[in-house]
Amino acid sequence: MAMKERAQQFLEKHKLLAEAIDADAVIHEFISEMEKGLADRDSSLKMIPTYVTIDNPVPAGKPVIVIDAGGTNLRVATLTFAADGSYTVANFHKAPMPGTKEVVRTKEEFFDRLADFLEPVIDDSDRIGFCFSYPARITPDCDGVLIEWTKGIQAKEVEGESIGKGLNAALAKRGKAGKRIVILNDTIATLLAGKSIGGPRQYDTYLGVIEGTGSNTAYVEQNRNVPKLADMNTGAMAINLESGGFGKCPRTDIDVAFDATTGSAGKQKFEKMISGGYLGGVGLHAMKAAAAEGLFSAAASAQIGGWTKLETKDMDDFLWNPHRPSVFNTPAFGSDDRELVLCIAAAVIRRAALLLAINVAAPAIKSGKGTTPLHPVCVVMDGSTYYKTNNLKSQTEEFLRGILSKRGIFFDTIQVQEQAVEYMSANGERKSDTVGAPVIGAAVAGLTV
Repeated sequence: MAMKERAQQFLEKHKLLAEAIDADAVIHEFISEMEKGLADRDSSLKMIPTYVTIDNPVPAGKPVIVIDAGGTNLRVATLTFAADGSYTVANFHKAPMPGTKEVVRTKEEFFDRLADFLEPVIDDSDRIGFCFSYPARITPDCDGVLIEWTKGIQAKEVEGESIGKGLNAALAKRGKAGKRIVILNDTIATLLAGKSIGGPRQYDTYLGVIEGTGSNTAYVEQNRNVPKLADMNTGAMAINLESGGFGKCPRTDIDVAFDATTGSAGKQKFEKMISGGYLGGVGLHAMKAAAAEGLFSAAASAQIGGWTKLETKDMDDFLWNPHRPSVFNTPAFGSDDRELVLCIAAAVIRRAALLLAINVAAPAIKSGKGTTPLHPVCVVMDGSTYYKTNNLKSQTEEFLRGILSKRGIFFDTIQVQEQAVEYMSANGERKSDTVGAPVIGAAVAGLTV
């Protein structure tokens, strides 16, 4: 039997093919979890209210200060939008996030450090959009209470504090009190960035989707459909699904085996099936299973058996060009072995594309929007995994068209193009960086919320 047929049988046996997934059933479960989360009932989707509206127009010619903090770096700039949605960036600078290289002992020290960083732009605007992509509870005044630090930030005293309030207190000591600070995360910012660049198209609603190392989705919901906000019956706001935690998607034995090795077993189950931080791991565990069943040669099986990790990039690079040097182009892998790797890797990516399409389709359906081609749903996609992974973008959009078209829902997917910027580092060295969806969306929030 040819290797292609043997690979197909293996993938069918382990239910790794996209065709093994009942998309309609998963969408039904997804929307059910959304509704439970909105009602504050037990759900794998947190459905976090953000109190951010998309109803207000983005004013042209009015500068806004933007802060982007979501990893080990802190970015600050001033953005000004034109009437057509384009923007200019001024006074951009970048520095390590306080607490990345040293322990910040007190909350006052942390907020003072932030205020110091803002000094070059602090007089540019009375409004600040702050993309703060750490776990935070958003309050009705659009402040954010830090739940806990991630990504190695060492500033324990800040946990439980209101970020906007703390920063304004530090600015007040400099005679700069009273800034309007809007806190939001990168997924909400991505949604709002689409409002900036997609405004002339007159979309019916917006979704923001992050598909990078991790995965998340945000959409706009009518406040009357959010029972846990009983006192808000008018208007609409962006909701952060935390969709990587969706727990009702059927998993295979491969998914369960891989999950057990991650150090966070049982958590972020959906994210582990679709995002760049995990697809290589799923692929590796599928290959180990294939080796155990005798599909690989003895030499290839021995090599795969010794691997404890496979990066998504290594698997993806092989898909893009299986003839260039890679971890799979060694004497241990014969032509049949390499063909089997390609079949497994392609199936893992294609299944991820279907699940990502479900991740987008469910909130689009739940919104009730996009029922006319004049005003479609705008899906703002961000993340290097989505745009760089072999066939992920094209297959996701193909699946999404199939799911939404039969429901009479029209949509566009758009990308917020990054803009290159130059800045001077603290030691006087000229460097370059990029401004993308998180910064643009934070600017929109700072101006309109």
